[in-house]
Amino acid sequence: MGGPSTTEEVGGFLSRLFADNDLIPLGPLQSYLGPLIARRRTPKIQKQYADIGGGSPIRKWSEYQASEMCAILDKISPSTAPHKPYVAFRYANPLTEETYQKLLDDGFGNGRGGRAVAFSQYPQYSCSTTGSSLNELWKWRKRLEGQSADQKGLIQWSVIDRWPVHNGLVEAFAQLIEAQLQMFPPERRDKVVLLFSAHSLPMSVVNRGDTYPAEVAATVYAVMSRLGFSNQYRLCWQSQVGPSAWLGAQTSDTVKNYVAKGQKDLVLVPIAFTSDHIETLYELDREVIHEAGSEGVKRAQSLNGHPIFIQALADIAKAHLENGGTCSTQLGLRCQGCVSEKCREQKAFFTGDSSSRVVL
Repeated sequence: MGGPSTTEEVGGFLSRLFADNDLIPLGPLQSYLGPLIARRRTPKIQKQYADIGGGSPIRKWSEYQASEMCAILDKISPSTAPHKPYVAFRYANPLTEETYQKLLDDGFGNGRGGRAVAFSQYPQYSCSTTGSSLNELWKWRKRLEGQSADQKGLIQWSVIDRWPVHNGLVEAFAQLIEAQLQMFPPERRDKVVLLFSAHSLPMSVVNRGDTYPAEVAATVYAVMSRLGFSNQYRLCWQSQVGPSAWLGAQTSDTVKNYVAKGQKDLVLVPIAFTSDHIETLYELDREVIHEAGSEGVKRAQSLNGHPIFIQALADIAKAHLENGGTCSTQLGLRCQGCVSEKCREQKAFFTGDSSSRVVL
């Protein structure tokens, strides 16, 4: 989804975010309420970004991760090399349409063909995140390359749409948790409670059948299995927006409640994020942890440039290229309550065939 790199980009970022009914469904008045909410929230969010250094680091980390991944991929998958990385965000620069145009400008499509892999940096799939991003990619595919039944000469797309229990992802999370646990005295270490925190979803999305809660839980269980279930743990949810019902328990409430009950040693683990951004650097570090009032409340570092995580990205991409498929088996199955025509079209597109010449 991205994040504004400067405080000046916050307004546009929020406008696009609140206009997306895949992420924040506001009903038939979305086109009116979205911009209104964005304008009202912009000054507050600008201040938060100013407090973490003047902008989100997510673009920096995404570009670093993509570049390092492709460098490894060139070595471990020479038959599909060279691999060229592109970064596209849903709400922030570089936007999907900008990156798609760059692909065309760089010699892909427009009768020249080529293969591109849309590699979601959300390990756990949700219609509101990966699904929304794929809807946007499909929209710009139609606008920039057309909808001709003859696919010859067009960019051939495939997608890595989820990877919640990949061994490399699990190992990277486990090592970061172990490193944070070492900050506690030995006699307290096994009494620390691990709180896995993921971005919440509106209950309207959950009740529609979104797979995200189950896939996040799968990641948590895989990480705890790797840790040998050494500590007690819970999964909680953060970043609720607006008055409607969202998936809980909320991370902030969870921390306050445990501290009030005497459980003052806690480690927060951002389990659904692959790099630092405002949800970790401000919401968790400056709000949740600061307001807890306990020196025993800490956060495991984010994945960012962890070498095992970067290797995992390359391994996932290599397996996808070797497999020859266009997406996971799950992508083609719509949520039980889905009535979205754009979702149907997008899934029909990405479950099609793909060919050679690789871009990531």
